Amino acid sequence: MPTLNNAKIIKNVQNQFLKTDLPEICIGDLVEIGVKIIEGNKERIQYYQGYVIAQKNTSINKTITVRKVFQGIGIERIFFSTFTESRFNRSFTFITS
Repeated sequence: MPTLNNAKIIKNVQNQFLKTDLPEICIGDLVEIGVKIIEGNKERIQYYQGYVIAQKNTSINKTITVRKVFQGIGIERIFFSTFTESRFNRSFTFITS
């Protein structure tokens, strides 16, 4: 019986959780991401709109950095681009490409 090395085992586990129905994200895209906020026993969705300025890693660990300007101050936030976390709403919108 052949044995799998650690990298192949990790890759097989990651492929089970990888979402394939998301559009391809490129640097410079204007995106809107819905983040689920839980306060006490209430839930709401807060939308974060900005430009993608960086991408790092691959597969399930891929992250994007989104920058927006609010009241003259630049704010950057890092998101997992695969959105496997439950706190992310499924709403992910490209405004421009």
